[in-house]
Amino acid sequence: MALSPEVQDRIESLIRSDRVVLFMKGNRRAPQCGFSAQVVQILDRLLPDYTTFDVLSDPAVREGIKTYSSWPTIPQLYVGGELVGGCDIVRELFQTGEIFEALGVEAPTGAPPTLHVTDAAAAELGRLARDAGGRTLHLAVDAHHQPGLYFGPEEDGELRAEANGLTIALDPLSAVRAEGAVIDVKQTADGPAFQVDLKGAARVRQLEPREVQAMRERGEKFAFVDVRTPEERAKAQIAGTRLLDDAVRAELEALDRDAPIVFHCHHGGRSQRAAEHFLGLGFRNVSNLAGGIDAWSEQVDPSVPRY
Repeated sequence: MALSPEVQDRIESLIRSDRVVLFMKGNRRAPQCGFSAQVVQILDRLLPDYTTFDVLSDPAVREGIKTYSSWPTIPQLYVGGELVGGCDIVRELFQTGEIFEALGVEAPTGAPPTLHVTDAAAAELGRLARDAGGRTLHLAVDAHHQPGLYFGPEEDGELRAEANGLTIALDPLSAVRAEGAVIDVKQTADGPAFQVDLKGAARVRQLEPREVQAMRERGEKFAFVDVRTPEERAKAQIAGTRLLDDAVRAELEALDRDAPIVFHCHHGGRSQRAAEHFLGLGFRNVSNLAGGIDAWSEQVDPSVPRY
């Protein structure tokens, strides 16, 4: 069935809306089919931010995307405007480790992390392990650095960490994010509540405009990146910043993962998401300009127009 020009334009606009776009049933927070849920689960482990489109909300796109991509099923994952595939392909790429290259995410080192488990947590987890019917204890840390402990079957490609008499399985990216983590337990009225303190996890630093200006005055070297639109930048810009276009993005992604980067936007929301994206790529020294260019104009340089 041929696509109408209107539907084709709509699909192409959706594909161009973000670097990673998933056509699925439901949305990222509420998948409406098991296959969509599996792809979301994998992407959530790897990326702090990406776009989903609910095909159930638009029957024309639901049928049209199958014709457009010559792919008969949903979900469908696009990266950089190119079709990666559906659920089976994404799962296979994840299991083989090829997903990192496909998404532009730095591949993990493959070394198990150093974990610390308190005596109380080790005793409680050991008791639960004896009742787990041979299932494995896993620690997963997603792209937003949200940890989760659970018992489940072994998975291909996992690493094994030994801590206080326990064996804990982690996927390779969780292993990087969990380095130095401390696992403890507190007893509550509802039973044991485990806490995972990601002491080794990277975080987006929130820098006030005066702090960033002081860094510049001290001669510190860092990339200062504007994530707004070219139209916004034409209205107002901070001297010495660079617009995050494709060329600058490629330069940043080629930097050492310890290179300092400060992102800014209008008020700080978009730059926070950009900073989290680069954390997901393995960068460890990423900051957000709190309050954005608006706060910069107010606190540092009143000659920068406010809009």
